[in-house]
Amino acid sequence: MSLKLKIEDEIKKAMLAKEKDRLRALRAIKSLILLDETKSGGEKGLSEEDELKLLTKAAKQRKDSADIFQQQNRKDLADLELSELAVINEFLPRQLSSEELNAELRAIIAEVGAEGPKDMGKVMGAATKKLAGKADGKDISAKVKELLTPQ
Repeated sequence: MSLKLKIEDEIKKAMLAKEKDRLRALRAIKSLILLDETKSGGEKGLSEEDELKLLTKAAKQRKDSADIFQQQNRKDLADLELSELAVINEFLPRQLSSEELNAELRAIIAEVGAEGPKDMGKVMGAATKKLAGKADGKDISAKVKELLTPQ
C-alpha cells in the first residue's frame, strides 16, 4: 500500500476518533505528498524513495522548529511541532541505535575500502543511500568522521 493510501486511511480513522492533533499532522503529510506529485507530473505517484525523502524532510523541519520554539520558551508551539513529529515518525523506518549505526558504517567503510579522512566522500555517498531514513545525516557524518580519523 502506498504512503498516500495509508495516510488517507489514517485520516479517516482520526476523523472518526475525533483526534484533532493527529488529523492536522496527517493532513499536512497528505498535502506534502500532493504538492510533490503535482510538481513532478503526478501521473504515476511517488516512489518509495521519494516518499521516504519527503517524510524525512518533514520530520527534520518539525524537529528544528520544536528546538527553536523551546529556545524561545514557546512550549505551546514546541508541543504542537513535537506531536506532529510523532505522527510523521510512525510512517518512517525505525531509527538505528548508535551501536547499530556504528556497525553499519564499519561495514560500509570495509565495503568501499576507505582508509582515512580523504575517503569520507566515498563512504558518505554509500552510507546516505543505504541508511536513508534510518539515521540522521548529521549523525552519519559525525560517526564517519570519527571512524575514519586515526586515533
